[in-house]
Amino acid sequence: MAVEPEHAAVNARKTSQRPQKSHHDVADELRSRIRSGVLRPGQRMPTQAKLADEFGVERGAVRQALRILQSENLLTNVSKGSPATVAHHAGEALAGPETPPQPTMVALAPRISAAFAAPHVEIDALCLTSVSLNLAVGGPLREIHAGRIKPARVDVRVLLPSGRIDLAFPTPVEGRDDDRLHRRWLAQRNAQGRVLRHNLLALRGTHGIDVHVSFRALPFTPPVKLYLLNGSEALFAYYTLTRRGEEIDHEYLEMYDAQGTRSMLFPFAQGVGLRDTTFVEQSHLWFNALWETISSDLEFET
Repeated sequence: MAVEPEHAAVNARKTSQRPQKSHHDVADELRSRIRSGVLRPGQRMPTQAKLADEFGVERGAVRQALRILQSENLLTNVSKGSPATVAHHAGEALAGPETPPQPTMVALAPRISAAFAAPHVEIDALCLTSVSLNLAVGGPLREIHAGRIKPARVDVRVLLPSGRIDLAFPTPVEGRDDDRLHRRWLAQRNAQGRVLRHNLLALRGTHGIDVHVSFRALPFTPPVKLYLLNGSEALFAYYTLTRRGEEIDHEYLEMYDAQGTRSMLFPFAQGVGLRDTTFVEQSHLWFNALWETISSDLEFET
């Protein structure tokens, strides 16, 4: 059936509204594969042509993404010729507490891995969905299952927004949302929380580790994210809102949202100086105050 010109124009506009993946999107996905072990140290990457085809982008965007990962010491031999190689020490890159701010996807995993080297692991997290925390915990879990580390006890506390509040973000740019964004966020929050709890509690039966995992709900949308590690480190980041579009329930929707994996984490460590030590101490006081006062029990609905 022929398409009327005015309908064709409308369809073209709808198609053009959907932004192509950027080189940052490609870098985020490849970084996640490296951090999660899908791409292992020493492994050759797919060719730039294959990556461009997979992500639906130009080769130039792929090259930019690979250069970002090379600057983060996750890849070596990035060039227009042969495929790049995952760095042999990719899991240890940028792991020091005095490193400059880095995206959450880069900075969190090595610090979580370092925390799991202690006999008693203590992790407190305040975040929007726990996606980044789930990704970061994957490395230590693999190390435990491989028999390379075995903490005696693991205590994890996570503060997440309540599913009963109106979130400040994500929120549609125009018009009312009819609850689609909230339902999508809640499903992600619940799924990530259940996976994190299951993977950690499973260590009790498989390795005899004393594991405790607790979640509580906040009555507000946190504008920042915070990770407290073993009582000695604080990793802090702002949720920075951007305008972006996504197809939800077969309809393209423009929204204001924050991508937590890209949030820049600022590291603070006790003993580095008075400023850092005070920040870590005050962050613990702030987290505990929220945990013990205005937060409530959180159950992940099925």
